[in-house]
Amino acid sequence: MQAKRIGRLARFGSVAAWLWLTSSMLAQGPQRVPSTLAPASTPAHQIFDLSVFVVSITGGIFLVVGGLLAVALFRFRARKSDSLAEPAQIYGSTQIELAWTVIPVLIVVVLFLTTARIIFAIQDAPKPTAALDVTAIGHQFWWEFRYPKYGVVTANELHIPVSGNAASRPTFLTLTSADVNHSFWVPQLAGKTDLIANHINTMWLDPNTPGLYLGQCAQFCGTQHALMLLRVYVDTPEQFDAWIKSQQQPGRQDSAVAAGRKVFETQACMNCHTVSGTSATGRFGPDLTHLMSRATLASGAMDNTPENLREWIKSPDSFKRGALMPAMQLSDEQLDQVTAYLETLK
Repeated sequence: MQAKRIGRLARFGSVAAWLWLTSSMLAQGPQRVPSTLAPASTPAHQIFDLSVFVVSITGGIFLVVGGLLAVALFRFRARKSDSLAEPAQIYGSTQIELAWTVIPVLIVVVLFLTTARIIFAIQDAPKPTAALDVTAIGHQFWWEFRYPKYGVVTANELHIPVSGNAASRPTFLTLTSADVNHSFWVPQLAGKTDLIANHINTMWLDPNTPGLYLGQCAQFCGTQHALMLLRVYVDTPEQFDAWIKSQQQPGRQDSAVAAGRKVFETQACMNCHTVSGTSATGRFGPDLTHLMSRATLASGAMDNTPENLREWIKSPDSFKRGALMPAMQLSDEQLDQVTAYLETLK
């Protein structure tokens, strides 16, 4: 008896802990770990409400069916006093057959209509004139973000303005791929949407709380799919305007790192990367004009520090096996020079 009581207390404690954790997550804003349990924009809220509704119905079905099964097992269990003769046979019941046909059909219809309503509400949402347009392009294995209105190009870290009741400014994303299929997913902001080569998909976000929201590619796209991470910074209007202004500036021209710039422009680096204001106009790799303004390298694979940057240039495969960036076989002196140059790109 004591063991059973302890087991019940343990189960109760686990449920209570789960409920407390869930309520805590819902009460907070941005999460350090991607979670669908803390929606922070309208599409995410609608998806979360739909999931709660579906779980409630399916949970109710489980309790009813499980309860009836338990009652039947207990009430009609075999007893020593039972006769060995065959019990009375019942050949069908019109009422029961109607019930287990009509009720499931009604449940399926309700779930279908509710899901369809949410899908159409998200897909057919009107686009306000104040909306921000961003083009997101998936690459193996990084993200490219273009802001057509501002002439800004960046990589892996998406900056968008907060869209609260006081200033509604949703972000509408145009999604496509430069190679294989990818999938854009930031659980707290919206559902998954695929990025497909030569095809345009769209989605929208209207986050109501500033902060950092994490996501990643949700479609297997190759060896480094797991490290195709995604960071969305939701800025206040003032922060977003300041970020746009800084990103519109050309790459810095610092004579102190002229040797590193020369290495960058005379090696294959300039064939893959762009640095605004220089002869580097490559499009195969991320735009590096403001590289050091980003918190991470290689689409979230590591922190953006001078040490990691040097090692990444020296041997990308050691951090992200299968990355398409080759090792440039630079000397130690050249590595130091080009790293010093890239550190000035803020």
